[in-house]
Amino acid sequence: MTERLSAGDPAPEFSLPTDNGDTLTLKDLRGRKVILYVYPAAMTPGCTTQACDFRDNLGSIQAAGYEVVGISPDSPDKLAKFRERDSITFPLVSDADKSVLTAYGAYGEKMNYGKTVMGVIRSTFVIDENGAIEQAMYNVKATGHVAKLRRDLGID
Repeated sequence: MTERLSAGDPAPEFSLPTDNGDTLTLKDLRGRKVILYVYPAAMTPGCTTQACDFRDNLGSIQAAGYEVVGISPDSPDKLAKFRERDSITFPLVSDADKSVLTAYGAYGEKMNYGKTVMGVIRSTFVIDENGAIEQAMYNVKATGHVAKLRRDLGID
């Protein structure tokens, strides 16, 4: 079983390609609070719902001092198509070899239709300005998660 992160743990560093051809590192975001959300596959129904939910709430999330970053094993090209198709307005990063997902405990055994399989575990991590995990949420739901996250973070 993949080891999961807890509040107070250092957030694993990463340097990953983005949907627009740049590279994003966690260090680039130091000094800001970050919501890093993990989703299995761009342009699937649940992942689209979740991404659009973050997009639609981005203004108030950013006004509360948080940056949003989505991470999946999809290629940068597929992420660019996802961004364009659904007007995603925050960075999407590609972890093709799943090493960062594994470091965050967001890749491993999970239940899928009653079977144990290896895969991406839909998760959200709130990272503080110093790079420490404030919250680590695993097996989150695609629908309604952003509203719950907003409540948990006191964003109105």
